Amino acid sequence: MLMSIAAAAAPKSANPYGLMEALEQGGTIAWTVFIILCGMSVGTFYILFTKLIEQQKVINQGKKVRATFWRAASLKEASAKLEKNSAYKQIVDDGIKAQDEHGKLTDPVEAHDWLHGSLARSEAAINSSLGGGLAFLATVGSTSPFIGLFGTVIGIYRALIKIGAAGQASIDAVAGPVGEALIMTALGLAVAVPAVLAYNFLQRRNKSIAEQLNGFTVDLLAYLVSNGAVKPSVAAAPAAAAAKPAAAATKA
Repeated sequence: MLMSIAAAAAPKSANPYGLMEALEQGGTIAWTVFIILCGMSVGTFYILFTKLIEQQKVINQGKKVRATFWRAASLKEASAKLEKNSAYKQIVDDGIKAQDEHGKLTDPVEAHDWLHGSLARSEAAINSSLGGGLAFLATVGSTSPFIGLFGTVIGIYRALIKIGAAGQASIDAVAGPVGEALIMTALGLAVAVPAVLAYNFLQRRNKSIAEQLNGFTVDLLAYLVSNGAVKPSVAAAPAAAAAKPAAAATKA
C-alpha cells in the first residue's frame, strides 16, 4: 500500500528520447558533431547579420552619391562631403590620387588606361571586402549535411550493436540510438538550409551593389579623362523644383 502511494506521488520521469538524452547516449562522437554544427550555425547567422549591415551602409551611401555628389563644383569638394569610410569616397580618392600621379610617370602611359586600372583596382578591393565570409556560408551549406550524416551512421551502428548484443530487435534496444541518428540528420539539415539561403541572398545583394559601383566608376572615369566636361545628368534639386510652382502662383 505504502509503495503504491509513493509511486503515485513520485514525479513522472523525463522523456528518455529527448535531445540531451540522445547526446548522452551517443557519447563523445555525438557531442562533437553537435558542437560543430552549433558552431557552424552561430557563424552563419553572425555573418548574415554583419554582412547585411555592411551592405546596407554601401546601399545608403550610393543613394546619397546619386542625390548630391555630381552637384559639387569639383571632385575634391564632392569627396569631402562623403562619409569618411565610404566605399564611394575610397573610389573617388583613389581616382584623384591616380590623376595626380599620372603626371609623375617617366614612362608615358595613356591617362585613360592609368585611371581605368586604378579605379578598377579600388572597385575590386571593395567587392572583395563585401564578399568576405561568404565562403564560410558556402562551406557550411555543403558540409553540414555530411557532418550530420556522420552522426547518423554512428547512431545506426550503435543500434546494430545493441541488436546483436540483445539477440533480438526490440524497440527498447534500438529506439535510443535510432533517435540519436535521426536527430543528427535533422541538425545537419537545419544548419545547411539557412546557410545556403543566406549565401544566395547575400550574393544577390553583392551583385546589385557591384553594378552600382561599376556604374559610378565609369562615370567618374569619364569625368576625370575629360577634365570635368563629361558627367552624369543630375535631376533638379527638390528645393528648386518646389520653388517653381511657388513663383508661378506669385505671378498669378
